[in-house]
Amino acid sequence: MSQPVAFVTGASTGIGFEAAIKLASNGFTVYAGARRVDRMEPLKAHGVNVLQLDVTDDESMQNAVGTVLDAHARIDVLVNNAGYGSFGALEEVDLAEGRRQFEVNVFGLARMTQLVLPAMRAAGQGRIINISSIGGKFYEPLGTWYHATKFAVEGLSDALRLELKPHGVGVSIIEPASTLTEWGRISAEGLLASSGRGPYMDQAKEMAAVLASTDKPATSTHPEVVADAVLHAATSARPKTRYPVGRGAAAILALRRILPDRVYDAAVMAVLKRVAR
Repeated sequence: MSQPVAFVTGASTGIGFEAAIKLASNGFTVYAGARRVDRMEPLKAHGVNVLQLDVTDDESMQNAVGTVLDAHARIDVLVNNAGYGSFGALEEVDLAEGRRQFEVNVFGLARMTQLVLPAMRAAGQGRIINISSIGGKFYEPLGTWYHATKFAVEGLSDALRLELKPHGVGVSIIEPASTLTEWGRISAEGLLASSGRGPYMDQAKEMAAVLASTDKPATSTHPEVVADAVLHAATSARPKTRYPVGRGAAAILALRRILPDRVYDAAVMAVLKRVAR
């Protein structure tokens, strides 16, 4: 049997970059897609094929998936990793930015899934691995759009898992906590640009400090650890439906399940103030 084929989106850095390497080093033919093709050049040394991909551009998505199918007539694993975090007060963030957050984090994920499913159904097997976040189960102030998209990914993935089960296609959700990537810094910069002045200024400064702190090993997990979860979801005979991964992920989600909303709200605010000091 030929090598299984995996497609990883958002692979120019962080989780997607490490997942592409992890899959390639474990017997997969890997295609990595992102807008910043130059950032993926180092992946070639690991045997990864790189493709230009913009998950807000339907033609780009069709071309990328078509390239893989033309070469192999199969895609066994799709890792939907492309995404970003848009933070800012709902009152102050332009609706166009809210729509873009959904276009990248939800609709891009859904469209990529649509494009690979015919081949997976025809083969009677396949894996869809959606990179969500623990932020798809809990929430923070000034993260309305981001958390809305990750809650949506959770619900989409759960429904899709049942929908695809009769066709032999599995669906797993990866729920990382803070990871050592540029994600936090970029999100913090966007937050201060949108809400760093005006009525939400104090909250914005606190939350930006929390987001920026995710680039520290003491509070975050290396994306390779998340890539290990992706590999398990791609190769296990019985993959988990969910993979909370990273420092504090399991504890945070457990507390969210057992604490009443107002108690959890108070806990979140207390933690944010402590970290922001």
